[in-house]
Amino acid sequence: MGSFSIWHWLIVLLIVVMVFGTKKLKNIGSDLGGAVKGFKDGMKDGSTPAADDKPAAPAQQVANASEKTTIDVEAKQKN
Repeated sequence: MGSFSIWHWLIVLLIVVMVFGTKKLKNIGSDLGGAVKGFKDGMKDGSTPAADDKPAAPAQQVANASEKTTIDVEAKQKN
């Protein structure tokens, strides 16, 4: 009951293709490849020296929630 043989993996692959279909598997593969490429690009961009970084703009203060009012757009006026 150790490792699976090549026949076990081929049967599993056949079942997966039958369940999902080749078009959906192709889309999943391309999405996964794009995500990996984006991650690698992000890691490469993140390795630049800190001296090149520009200071971030100061964060704006948020008003208190009690000062804000909400408007119900679905409310109807009665005449």
